[in-house]
Amino acid sequence: MAASTPLARARYLLAAHTPRQLPPDGGFEVAFAGRSNAGKSSALNALCRQNALARVSRTPGRTQQLVFFEVEPQRYLVDLPGYGYAQVPRELQAHWQAFIDGYFRSREALRGLVVVMDIRHPLRDYDRQMLGYAVQRGLPAHALLTKADKLGRGQQAQTLQAVRRELAAAFGDTVGVQLFSGETRQGVDEARAVVEGWLGL
Repeated sequence: MAASTPLARARYLLAAHTPRQLPPDGGFEVAFAGRSNAGKSSALNALCRQNALARVSRTPGRTQQLVFFEVEPQRYLVDLPGYGYAQVPRELQAHWQAFIDGYFRSREALRGLVVVMDIRHPLRDYDRQMLGYAVQRGLPAHALLTKADKLGRGQQAQTLQAVRRELAAAFGDTVGVQLFSGETRQGVDEARAVVEGWLGL
């Protein structure tokens, strides 16, 4: 059994639907973004060694606010609304878009962004948009190619190389990328080290 991780102390703090519901803008935050059903909740749970920290849902678009998990005082993980084919009205999608846009532009506490992508469908338009937000602000970003266990080793390596090349062409060397599986724990320690580093833990 690996040594304990500070992320294991993460607990649900609050869900914000409007900017004024956000916690005070201090400390360090790492945001997690991903298309609906890309495995974002499973990744958060695996990183924090908890089974039900983030709710895993078969219904796409379940996360409908910015959900804050407190790791320790002034240290937060932030689960952004799942994007893609979320079954919500247009006005609500527009509201989220404006809210997230404002969060990325102005949130001083934000220290990094993890973008979760299903390894079988990487780098969709919205993935690029979220990575672009981080790069524009000079924030580090890290892509997790989740559900890696769904592909054989050869396909995993090919996809990783292809995504790495495309990210380098679009963003230079500012975005990291790795294989990840919440099921088999592949890449969990590597990703955890990135997040804990950004949080200063």
